[in-house]
Amino acid sequence: MKIKISYMITFIVLFVISCTNQNGDINTDMLDSQIAKYVKTEIKYDENLLDENQKIVVQKLYEAAKIIDEIFLEQVYSRNFEIRDELLKSNDPADKKKLEYFNINFGPFDRLDHEKPFIGTTPKPLGANFYPEDMTKEEFTNWIKEHPEDEKAFTSEFTIIRREGEKLIAVPYSDYYRENLAKISNLLREAAEFAENETLKNYLLLRAKAFETNDYYESDMAWMDLKDHTIEVVIGPYEVYEDAMFNYKASYECFLTLVDPEETQKLKTFANYLNEMEANLPIPDEHKNFDRGSDSPIMVVQEVFGAGDTKAGVQTLAFNLPNDERVRKAKGSKKVMLKNLHEAKYEKLLKPISEIVLDPGQLKYVTFDGFFTHTLMHEMSHGIGPGFIKVNGKETEVKKELKETYSTLEECKADILGMFNNKLMIDKGILPASFENEMWVTFLAGTFRSVRFGINEAHGGGNAIIYNYLLENGAYEFDKSTEKVKVNFDKIYSVLKDLANKVLMIQAIGDYQAALNLKAKYVVQSESMKILVDKLAILPVDIKPEFEIENK
Repeated sequence: MKIKISYMITFIVLFVISCTNQNGDINTDMLDSQIAKYVKTEIKYDENLLDENQKIVVQKLYEAAKIIDEIFLEQVYSRNFEIRDELLKSNDPADKKKLEYFNINFGPFDRLDHEKPFIGTTPKPLGANFYPEDMTKEEFTNWIKEHPEDEKAFTSEFTIIRREGEKLIAVPYSDYYRENLAKISNLLREAAEFAENETLKNYLLLRAKAFETNDYYESDMAWMDLKDHTIEVVIGPYEVYEDAMFNYKASYECFLTLVDPEETQKLKTFANYLNEMEANLPIPDEHKNFDRGSDSPIMVVQEVFGAGDTKAGVQTLAFNLPNDERVRKAKGSKKVMLKNLHEAKYEKLLKPISEIVLDPGQLKYVTFDGFFTHTLMHEMSHGIGPGFIKVNGKETEVKKELKETYSTLEECKADILGMFNNKLMIDKGILPASFENEMWVTFLAGTFRSVRFGINEAHGGGNAIIYNYLLENGAYEFDKSTEKVKVNFDKIYSVLKDLANKVLMIQAIGDYQAALNLKAKYVVQSESMKILVDKLAILPVDIKPEFEIENK
């Protein structure tokens, strides 16, 4: 549909111009259209799981999470508070709509449209608010070359880079966000007073201390040791997606959840196979990582509240933390599945997408189990494969070597291995043979849920690599006459295995140029992807959560 002639291009240009005012702001009709892409969805949780003390703990943690929202808002863009204040003071109905979309995106940049500004015309800084806005990548890398003693602090996940006269300096998060972090620490200590579970109490106290010392290692270890608990919470700086310049700097977020004991028990079996998954990777043994901890708890939870990075734009379905390779080496990582978010997205997004893009003969293979189990294995797969590596004789990490390409390659890896490891579970009889077609087809449908977020975003970009590579090699087939896509069941496993090897080897040897090349070739809207994504324009792109706790 989008490969038509210049008339259509002219129409689009005129349409975009008509949707902006003299300040460059998108008009209210366009804002209504963008806001409608997020379907409002109430996110409930079972309060009956909590006793009276636990209800107080949840309330304190909710208050702390609200402060996380404020810190993340500052991390996204230096002018965010100024813009929000102006919108809050305005009585203009158009500004009310801008404020609503601003709150969804945590700033004036449209996360569904390649971060284009919808308020004003200033583009989003590549390094968000983690670096001076006028700093280039070359200036940063040259500074480290000239001042090697600064490398550790400059590349730390927990420092802000600022100018001090002619110098660049690294400021610890604990200093830069001191006032808000002090409030959070106090709330965590207050919550700990009511926490009867000793492992939860220990985590809350250690995490309160970490916000003051800028050292999260001990509290990450304590989070891995949570046991026999109802309240599953993680709060702090973790993901590096917002730093599009280097993927060095971690954004603040919070997941406040309650453990679903029955569903969690069902999934614990998978954790016993991590070493076998590592051994099964299609790369030479010297690149396999058996040094990570074998402890890999899997939790199924109900989300009570999400804050910060996890809530900006598209909502997170699951997470695999911590990201600290030292903790992963000692204890592995924890996979947490947000079941109520899965249920909402399956019903409101995945099912209607499937009906539009898939060959009718394969619709029967789209299932909630296929959706939920893939997310589980995606998160488990973050914990296997190369982590610490050696490049030119130097001990380093994959994320340091792949720089800004890391997040896209890592999400791509996790999705590839999500399917690859589910196939292993089928071969071992852990999952039924009948699940195989569900696995392949449900992921294909889910690809179009992800690429609609924007292929510049890590998850969408990773899915674009998989879709375009599998299409190119015959594992996916697009019918131009029906404008439907399907899985070639005879080819998909071998093609996926080949792609797994390519991505894992880029990580294993820290090949930054190869990562750039892979993205340049496959993180594109191919012809069939454009046609299918255009057909999905009538559907919402994601949910806008309305958390039950905010109304209590």
